[in-house]
Amino acid sequence: MSASNASRGLGPGARDLLRGPSTAVVCVDADGMIFLWGPEAQSLLGYRADEICGTQAVELLTVQEDRDAVRAAHERGLTGRVWDGVVGLRHRDGQSVETALSVRPVERAEGRAGWSVSVADAREAERDYVDRAILEALFNQSPISVTVMDAELRHRRVNAAAESITGFAAEQLIGRHIGELTPRGGVEEIEGVLRRVRDTGEPVLDFKFAGYVPSDPDREHVWSLSSFRLTDPAGGLLGMCQTFVDVTEGHRAQQRLALLAEASERVGSTLDVMRTAQELADTSMPELADFVSVDLLEAAVRGEELNPDAVKGRVLLRRAGFRSGGQGSADAAYPVGDTMVLHPDMVQARCLVEGRSVLACGAGTDGWPDLDARVASKMTELGVHSLMVVPLQARGITLGVASFGRAPTSQRYDDGDLALAEEVCSRAALCVDNARRYTREHNTALALQRSLLPHDLPGYLAVETAHRYLPAAAHAGAGGDWYDILPLSGARVGLVVGDVIGHDLHAAAIMGRLRTAVHTLAALDLDPDEVLTQLDDLVLRLIQEDPDCLGATCLYAVYDPVSRVCVFARAGHPPPALVQPDGTVEFLHDIPSNLPLGVGGLPFETIERQLPEGTVLALYTDGLVEDLGQDIDKGLDRLAHVLAGSDGSLEQLCQDMVAVTAEPRADDVALLLARTRALEAERVVSWELPSDPALVADARALADRRLLAWGLEPLSFTTELIVSELVTNAIRHACGPIALRLVYAETLVCEVSDGSLSAPHLRRARTNEEGGRGLFLVAQLGSRWGTRYGRMGKTVWVEQALPGAEAAGGRPD
Repeated sequence: MSASNASRGLGPGARDLLRGPSTAVVCVDADGMIFLWGPEAQSLLGYRADEICGTQAVELLTVQEDRDAVRAAHERGLTGRVWDGVVGLRHRDGQSVETALSVRPVERAEGRAGWSVSVADAREAERDYVDRAILEALFNQSPISVTVMDAELRHRRVNAAAESITGFAAEQLIGRHIGELTPRGGVEEIEGVLRRVRDTGEPVLDFKFAGYVPSDPDREHVWSLSSFRLTDPAGGLLGMCQTFVDVTEGHRAQQRLALLAEASERVGSTLDVMRTAQELADTSMPELADFVSVDLLEAAVRGEELNPDAVKGRVLLRRAGFRSGGQGSADAAYPVGDTMVLHPDMVQARCLVEGRSVLACGAGTDGWPDLDARVASKMTELGVHSLMVVPLQARGITLGVASFGRAPTSQRYDDGDLALAEEVCSRAALCVDNARRYTREHNTALALQRSLLPHDLPGYLAVETAHRYLPAAAHAGAGGDWYDILPLSGARVGLVVGDVIGHDLHAAAIMGRLRTAVHTLAALDLDPDEVLTQLDDLVLRLIQEDPDCLGATCLYAVYDPVSRVCVFARAGHPPPALVQPDGTVEFLHDIPSNLPLGVGGLPFETIERQLPEGTVLALYTDGLVEDLGQDIDKGLDRLAHVLAGSDGSLEQLCQDMVAVTAEPRADDVALLLARTRALEAERVVSWELPSDPALVADARALADRRLLAWGLEPLSFTTELIVSELVTNAIRHACGPIALRLVYAETLVCEVSDGSLSAPHLRRARTNEEGGRGLFLVAQLGSRWGTRYGRMGKTVWVEQALPGAEAAGGRPD
């Protein structure tokens, strides 16, 4: 062969090209004559056997140099050697066909017989060669598991990767059903997928399934299966080809990301410490654990400030969350809400002190000696073989620990699981700390609210009362709603309900200032409209001082049990409801609502209503009747329905009224109920007195006889002094008419009225002065005294505590 031919040949191994189905075999005798020509050769070069047999084979070469090289080799006796290469052969139509040749000598006992020539189209042969090389590499070198099976799902061929997964050699698998190769678990599901591929011809891509392999029996793996149908050129079914890719790590990474996303979404949905801890336990099941417990420091549950020393020594933990895949709470050594004491040698205690997670895979021969005895016993009972204890830390403080355990049916924890648990706990700890901080603020707000609102309202002869305060669910428990009952002179009471705009500590602080102002104004015996006027001025000043102050609404009523008249005034507040003794419900819309406090510029007005004894007054804030998205009239109708169905108990009525409010409440609710009483006529007596100093003694005598009739003789002496001083002052310093009235209620009230608007002043008389000590003496003898003004003048009143048991404030018989 010439150098030029050698350069065109494919060299040693080119004979591998001539293994395809289109390879032709031609036989040439010792003289170079063709004597065997098959149909494949005819298809390749176009010559029929009768045309070509007996022809010199060298004549088929298209290049003269190739012919000369073959003849020279034959003359040198080299024709016994093997030759492979690529040469051009002449087609019957005159064209040149690039072919791959493999020439082999054929010998027999008596000498050389000739040559066997394998010939094929070079391009097709090369393509077949490459395809065979790829197929060979796929089955011998590919790290991906590849299997070929027939229509009955029996293995026809497997590669080395499939052998390593199954643990069987190829010769042990060929002819065996797919179930014998498939990793343990998911066999039925995989068979169903392969049958669909076989029956429909539709390939499947990235079908994931889990199982175990002999090479790693304790760890669940995840594979991605892809399969397609194999057919012959005529479309006949040959079988299916499958690839299996181990995607365990990627799958676990996706699971971890999904769990983190779920934890971010689910944990911390509320600002409740215990619920947040339970959400952590719920989120961790079942992807991360079969048993989860969350234990928080007792101080964290209560919302208190924490310090590093809180985790040292004997530590008190409260079980704040628990979840298991078994019997639920029955699987817990400590149910949610129970407390447990940690000793320094326990694994949770070390975790708290060191601030590092602990991974324990497998109990020792003594079980779990470094756990609480009850916990260790329960874990042994449940067969927990793997445990992670992770501290809950946020903003530099330790709040508690979370423990994750796995049962015998789950694989043991590894470092990847621990890293995931730490990330989940880190995010959850921030939510727990937010809830702890909210709890602290909530408790502070409630303490402030309780300090500003009345605690136990005293009983009054004028009214029987019941009350409720419900903070808005969306706020820290503090708001601007308030209610109060104020004792006024003459056995009267003031009923007040107000609402500062806003829901926070700031609103509660403003409410406290307004409530104090109402107490001060009520002590001056101002009429309801005047009280609101003074409050309006106060709120205007608060708004000027504080831009965050947005105003307030208020309803103020004064009820007199002697006349049974109630005077109402309101400033932008919902109307009160009256429930008559026969059950009729009426809302007092005729009370001028005016504008809220803090607007200014308009006077407030009052109305008077005489109420039958036993009438129930319902004073409330708008949170009771306003729901988001609903008209206030619907709330009033609902309230009227509840009021009409009252069974007579104010406490039960209170409970029924707040029970119909929507949950969660968007606004605070303050509610004050008062059932009116009438003071019996025999408990009130009055006299008109002429302006004559000589009749002061008669006034004392009248009072003395009335006290004797009431059985209040112990108060006769002090009452005579009080009457004498008040009547004398009226005669001396005021103008008529003069009236004396005694009221026997929770206290004994002595009132002297005159036509003057000048106010008496308490002063300390000097030693050289003969007068000026009377009013000072009156103030010392009475428990309270004061002056109220009316249209016709003023009234000076003095109260004395009743003797004996009645002095405790009980209603007199």
